[in-house]
Amino acid sequence: MKILHTSDWHLGKMIYGRSLLEDQAYFIDHVFFPALERYRPDCVILAGDIFDRQVAPVEAIRLFDSVLSRIHEREISLAVISGNHDGADRIAIGAAMLRQSGVYLATHLEDLARPLRLEKDGERVDLYLLPYCDPAMIRQFLGRDDLQGFQASYQALLDTIRPNLDPSACQILAAHCFVAGSQTCDSESAIYVGGSGEVSLSAFAGFDYVALGHLHGPQRAGDHGRYSGSPLKYSFDEESHKKSMTLLTVEKGELSLELLPIVPLRDMRTISGTLEELLALGSKSPQTDYLFVRITNQTPVYMPAEQLRPYYPNLLAVHCDWLQRNLEEEAREENLREQLIGRKIDQRMVLEQFLRQICGTEPSPEEEALFAEVFQMVQAENETEEGGQAG
Repeated sequence: MKILHTSDWHLGKMIYGRSLLEDQAYFIDHVFFPALERYRPDCVILAGDIFDRQVAPVEAIRLFDSVLSRIHEREISLAVISGNHDGADRIAIGAAMLRQSGVYLATHLEDLARPLRLEKDGERVDLYLLPYCDPAMIRQFLGRDDLQGFQASYQALLDTIRPNLDPSACQILAAHCFVAGSQTCDSESAIYVGGSGEVSLSAFAGFDYVALGHLHGPQRAGDHGRYSGSPLKYSFDEESHKKSMTLLTVEKGELSLELLPIVPLRDMRTISGTLEELLALGSKSPQTDYLFVRITNQTPVYMPAEQLRPYYPNLLAVHCDWLQRNLEEEAREENLREQLIGRKIDQRMVLEQFLRQICGTEPSPEEEALFAEVFQMVQAENETEEGGQAG
């Protein structure tokens, strides 16, 4: 039996004002469905964040609607849980009827109690679907006002179904949450600040595999959990990610994993160089990837994005070293002014700022030693004069 685990499609997402729907449609047409044709999984798990926002764009809804129809045509079961970005009540429309077509939408905690039983060639899998939920939702569902925090709440919720787990079947849980110790990135919406939104692995005891969603970097979560990650890169700190989908195979009661790499329509990466170097590179070989460009010129550059865009049509952001240096210098000067006003500045900073701003150099060890010696002499003379006046 084969099960394909994916998550965090974020259909309709925009980065730097650019819609990624074309890239997402490419993933669906040229990666996702070819994988279904090649591996013929019995079930697909989509572990939350189908859409990028609760009120999804019409184009994103149409794209997902086509996915549902095409999966149904292939007679493959689809198990979907809502994520923290999804509008749970909106995507739940027609859920009861869709179950009859092999599409299982879990958007409320009541859905956790009804596992999807998969059977093939003597193999049995019970798939439990846990949509995104927070402690308040769990407290209300269980009628327990004593539960505080994600860990205690998830533990109590899963304790309600743990006694029903069938040891003769492979037990899989799909969940959308932040497992403690996992690696985050900039494109994820923090569920809670700090560690209050974390769930430890102990909450998932009893399951053979936990198909996780929410974090965009593909990664393991303990011995039995895994984030499949988002299919596309949604921030520049993800440029080193190796995006993939996870293929689970259940054979003779044993579960094995295989990562299916994703080749996107456009990559997301950072390039750097002087404006002249970047223009020369672009004129020889136009770059179609989504780019963050770092310009290393030490002097001001006029309208760098406008000059680069003819050669880099998917340029999303530009960072200029000279501008950053000026901003840092302004911050240092402001800090110096504040320290002078508050009289909290030491002798070395006076010398350092004088040489930097007037001479354009940094103090040498010899200059620092000489300055300290002269400063001590002046300070001693001042103290002597003050003592004489007091006498």
